[in-house]
Amino acid sequence: MKQSKISEAVVRRLPIYLQVLNELHTRDVQTVSSQELGVKLDLNPAQIRKDLAYFGDFGRKGVGYDVFYLIEKIRQILKVDQTIKVALVGAGNLGHALCNYNKYSKDNMKITAVFDVHPGKIGSDINNLKVLPMSELATVVAEQKIRIGIITVPAPEAQNVANQFVEAGVEGILNFAPAILRVPESVRIHNADFTKELLSLAYYLASEGVEQNEPDLD
Repeated sequence: MKQSKISEAVVRRLPIYLQVLNELHTRDVQTVSSQELGVKLDLNPAQIRKDLAYFGDFGRKGVGYDVFYLIEKIRQILKVDQTIKVALVGAGNLGHALCNYNKYSKDNMKITAVFDVHPGKIGSDINNLKVLPMSELATVVAEQKIRIGIITVPAPEAQNVANQFVEAGVEGILNFAPAILRVPESVRIHNADFTKELLSLAYYLASEGVEQNEPDLD
């Protein structure tokens, strides 16, 4: 397997497979076929088999996939079989929500440091994490070997935060700010823009109940 040949679409489907497999595991389901996964995910079973085949031969013909074994393999592929430390910048409402979710998440990706620039937030606690000043970001990232940064600051501040993450040595950034950020090719960035997603969702709304201007034919 050559990593460069794996498309982003395949990588983005792996966490979806993992989520369903974890749910099956909690119900003590031992094996699952690609057909059964396809029904649950509304995906072509051939697509599922093709996706998994990029990384190895995990199934048995006529039997399917061992649920626990496949969970472990996908976790290894996604590198979440090891603890990955994450730093978050922006101790506002969204930052609090992400820290709250992270506290109860069973994943090995853990927010271990929170930063902000506002004096009123520095020193406060979020789930036993003390909010630190931005001046300490580079030191903490190095000491904790933090590999991923999360940005939950207003758009005008986002690029500056991204720059500091890059300088500190993070390898990936999850950006919640509604801003297009520029980072070196060596740093992977994913954007989670609520506004963009809502606007694109609106396109698919049924036309009933939506005002439409009639063309002026005069």
